[in-house]
Amino acid sequence: MELENIIWETRDQIAIITLNRPKVLNALNSKTIAELDRLIMRVERDSKLMAAIITGSGNRAFSSGADAGEILDLIPAESPSLARRGQTVFTRLESIEKPVVAAINGFALGGGCELALACTFRVAAETAKFGFPEVKRGIIPGYGGTQRLPRLIGKGRALEMILTGRMMAAWEAYQIGLVNKVVPEAELMEASIQLVGEVIQNAPIAIRMALQSVNQGINMDIERGLAYEANLFGICFTTEDKQEGIRAFREKRPPQFKGR
Repeated sequence: MELENIIWETRDQIAIITLNRPKVLNALNSKTIAELDRLIMRVERDSKLMAAIITGSGNRAFSSGADAGEILDLIPAESPSLARRGQTVFTRLESIEKPVVAAINGFALGGGCELALACTFRVAAETAKFGFPEVKRGIIPGYGGTQRLPRLIGKGRALEMILTGRMMAAWEAYQIGLVNKVVPEAELMEASIQLVGEVIQNAPIAIRMALQSVNQGINMDIERGLAYEANLFGICFTTEDKQEGIRAFREKRPPQFKGR
């Protein structure tokens, strides 16, 4: 796969996706979004890959957001379609049934923060900064930020971030639940690998069912969500992995899951 703006590599069963436009702080132009979409589908379809990590090249930025060069020249009639393209890709990322970590190594602003929100987990370097500066430019977040942020940290805190446009340090982001972990910059990638490693040692089908239940159920009322969970719970009981998990528990040994 030919890539211009992203570096793709794998480490064991983990795909590492690196946004590679350091001169513009890994800004998300249309080509980068398109390449990211192709790689998300690759992670989703490759049975040998169990998880992914998304990060930015250099040590200044995860991503500074949408590319200013594209936004500045955008005419009003084109703006909704630009937003919808980004939303579609980020929704695909959020919906894949494998864990994805955003390894945030610097600025995560606007669309960059929205990209991180679409991931399963967020691990931040101590030097990371978060924010939605769009209101300072006369616009609003357009890649899902107004929808995902309040679902993650609550309406009040989300509105404070979006309406003030101020930047937030990594530790404050941790305190409000925006990120899962804050680590020294030098430990960012290993901490991210360790986190997904803890996940993928578990039963693959159970991981998929849990991701489905949370990602779909959060948009349902409680009764529909509970029914959806019960159905997925039942599917787990039909798997070989469930039988192996029970045997391993009884025999006091680590389970050997096969994803069946």
